[in-house]
Order: sequence, then structure tokens, then C-alpha cells
Amino acid sequence: MIRSIIKGSMIVGALMVAMPSFAGNEDRIGSAGASELLVNPWARSSAWGTAGVAAVNGLEAQFTNIAGLAFTDRTQIKFNYTNWLGSANISLNSAGIAQRVGDQSVIALSIQSFGFGDIDITTVDLPEGGIGQFSPRKNIINLGYAREFSNSIYAGINMKVVNENISNLRATGVAFDAGVRYVTGEQDHVKFGITLKNVGTPMQFEGDGLGQEIFYQSTGGNATLEQRSATFEMPSLLAIGGSYDFIFSETSKLTAALAFHANSFTNDQFNIGLNYGYSLEKAAFNIRAGYVAEKDIWNRETSTNSLTGLAAGVSVDALLGEKKTPMGFEYAMRMSNPFGLIHSFGVTLSLK
Repeated sequence: MIRSIIKGSMIVGALMVAMPSFAGNEDRIGSAGASELLVNPWARSSAWGTAGVAAVNGLEAQFTNIAGLAFTDRTQIKFNYTNWLGSANISLNSAGIAQRVGDQSVIALSIQSFGFGDIDITTVDLPEGGIGQFSPRKNIINLGYAREFSNSIYAGINMKVVNENISNLRATGVAFDAGVRYVTGEQDHVKFGITLKNVGTPMQFEGDGLGQEIFYQSTGGNATLEQRSATFEMPSLLAIGGSYDFIFSETSKLTAALAFHANSFTNDQFNIGLNYGYSLEKAAFNIRAGYVAEKDIWNRETSTNSLTGLAAGVSVDALLGEKKTPMGFEYAMRMSNPFGLIHSFGVTLSLK
């Protein structure tokens, strides 16, 4: 056991030495697009501050660290809803399915959809609108694969397609995540994880919204002048973390997790999370809390993040029916200033 812990610590130490080269700087904050890729859509993992880079299992690992997808038992289906940024009236709907396809492999498909409601169309001549409405959308489609390579090594890769659009403009991009998890200890209670996320092609808006009709007085003819929008990069990041399970009994366990997110286009973040679980014969209860720390996060004058870092949540899992089908209900809250509380609700169904 001691040799395994030392080996894992050496791996993590080497990765942390290399990490500063991936870290962002203040001059690049806000210069990337597709910021929706940084929003955790799942209640359970967001409830402990997205600190579970080494500990989150199943479909939610598709966001946190794709290697954790390999811990899916058989089939897992999830639905989550989030009122993103509280009073901003942005809806975030998430759904996905993870399926084991062999003794060692798992695949997953999920989608996240942001809705911003209906917005009045305005023009220079009609600044008050009255000529219709449009509905901006942001969608992310994820296709992931993870595999167990040994009793200690798990790895995976995730491809995501990002689409942003309004009535007359759209942008599409493709990005990839890759992650590894190392598990050790006599009871597999020590875990280390690392993931590289959102590495992909630059995005660019296109569409009729960039065209403008012009009139040539000399000839009396009309033409359309099309402008080109600038390209923008995706918010790539490198995350590394570890977790330790304090096993009190066969029915009681506390998991402590730490993580560091080195962001290319936002402030770097330190994550800490606690997850206490208690299980009965036909039910299990989990209480989670987390905190995300970054520079000036409590200072509204200089902070670059609308979240204040605090998160918490609960989940209840039970065996239902004669077939004892596992079904879970989850809730998470995140604090934001000035938008108020962000609530996430979800349902998880596991099929045997």
C-alpha cells in the first residue's frame, strides 16, 4: 500500500510541476468564447465545488474527468435542470445516458442546452421592437468513451460539439477532453486524477446577420456587403486532483477531495469538497459541500467570476419496485453575486 501511495504521489508531483505552463494569465481573461463549456451542468458533482476530479463516477464524470465514466456499473440515465445565474432567467437542461459495452469499456452520450427566453428584435429604425422575437440557444453534445486498463489505471476521451446561434448568426466548434485516474489503497480509498479539457478548433460566427444591403447611387443597383467576424478560442484548461475516503463502517463514508484548475482564459481555481454518505438496506443518503477559490472572488469590483465559490447539496438513492431498480434524486445550490442562488435538480436512473 505504501509503495502504491508513493508511486501515485510521484505521478501527481510530476504533473503539478508541468502545470504552470498551462495556467492562464490576467491579460487573457475574457478573451475566449464558448464559456458555457466551463459550467458544470450536473447537481451531484457541482455540489462539492467540482472538486471531484479524482472521485466523480458515472455520467457526471463526462464533465469533471472523463476517466470516471469507466466506473459506470451498467446503464445510467440522468436528467438535470439548473436555473443558471439565478435571477438572470437562463435555463440549463441536461440529459444523458452511459452504457457499459464490455467488462472494461463504457460509452456515454449527453447534451446540455442553454435557453435565454424570447428577446424582442430591434433595429436602428425600430429600437423599441414590435417586429418579432428571437430565442438565442447554446447547445453542447458530448460523446465519451472510458476504459479500465488495470485495477489502478482508468482513462477516457470525450468529444464535444458546441453550437451557439440566434436567428441570423451561428457558430459551431469541436473540442476534446482526455483524462486519467489512478486508484490505490487497500480499499481503493486513495485516488488521483488529471484531465485536459476543451482543446479544440477556433470558432467563428457566420450567417445573414453579418450581411448588409447597400445601394449604389451611381448605378442604381443593390448589393450585399458581407462582413467577417473574428475567430475566438475555446476555454481550455488542465485540472488535477486527489481524494481520500474515510471509511467509518460498511454503511458510512466521508470523501474529501481537492483539485486545482489551471485555466487558459480565466483565473486559476482551487477546489475543495466533502461528501458524506450513509447507506441503508434499500436507500443511500449523501450530503455534499464545496468551495471554489480564486483571485478576488469576494470582491465585486475586481472579480472576474459571478460565482462566489460556495456550493452544497444532497442526494437520495433508493431501490424501487420488485426488481429493485436504483433511482436517485439530487439537488445542488451555488451562490452568485449579484444574481442570487443557483439551483440544480436532477433524477438518476440506473438499470441492471
